[in-house]
Amino acid sequence: MRMLHTMLRVGNLEKSIAFYTDVLGMKLLRQSENTEYKYTLAFVGYGDESENTVLELTWNWDTDSYDLGNAYGHIALEVDDVYQACDKIRAKGGVISREPGPVKGGTTEIAFVRDPDNYAIELIQKKDSYQTL
Repeated sequence: MRMLHTMLRVGNLEKSIAFYTDVLGMKLLRQSENTEYKYTLAFVGYGDESENTVLELTWNWDTDSYDLGNAYGHIALEVDDVYQACDKIRAKGGVISREPGPVKGGTTEIAFVRDPDNYAIELIQKKDSYQTL
C-alpha cells in the first residue's frame, strides 16, 4: 500500500491552484469537472502521482467557504532552508502564520503558512535522517 493523496475542499479553485503552484512551487497535474454533481477536482504536487503523494483540491461549485473544524491539523512540507522558503513565500504574497524557528521543546526548525482557505501548512527544515521505530 501507499498513500495517494490528501483532499482539501476549497472555496476558490483558481486562488488555491495559484497558491499551491505559484507560491509553494507545486505543479497542476490534472483537473476534471463533474457537471452533473457540480464540482471540480484539481490535483497538485511536486511530482507525478505514480511516484508521489499529492493534494486533491475539491471545489464544490455552490460553496465558497468551509468550517475547518477542530480536528484538522496541517500539511507538512520538507524544505531545504525554512528561513529562505518563508522569504520566498512572503515575497509572493503568502501569509506566514508562524515565523521560522525551533519547534517548542526541540531543535527542528519549522514555520507555518496559510493557504487561501486558511489551511495550515507546516514547513520543516530538511534533516539528514529521521528516527524510525
